[in-house]
Amino acid sequence: MKPRTAPSNVVYTTGLGSICPGCRRPVKDCACRTAQGQPARDGIVRVSRETAGRKGKGVSVVAGLPLTPAELEALASDLKRRCGSGGCVDGGRIEIQGDHRDALVAELERRGYKVKRAGG
Repeated sequence: MKPRTAPSNVVYTTGLGSICPGCRRPVKDCACRTAQGQPARDGIVRVSRETAGRKGKGVSVVAGLPLTPAELEALASDLKRRCGSGGCVDGGRIEIQGDHRDALVAELERRGYKVKRAGG
């Protein structure tokens, strides 16, 4: 029996349920894992700086970590302590207040992650 698929513009149908926005499959058959709150990863942790939506104040963002939410919280606490700054975990990403990209890259590499500085 061939699996049923939804048309590309359908967000919810009674026959299939919710559709994953990444791979356009039913959530239970999601191939990209975005439906579970885990974006598809290539094994590289990216450290960038963002100011959007923060009235010009910058934050350093660590994305692509292959960790559970509890592990992300623990790592975020360690990184915030290392940088001497505040921050949070939001949507599977760690946000640290201020521009601490160099310190974050060094600390993550020391912990064994493959890290890239993303953005400018």
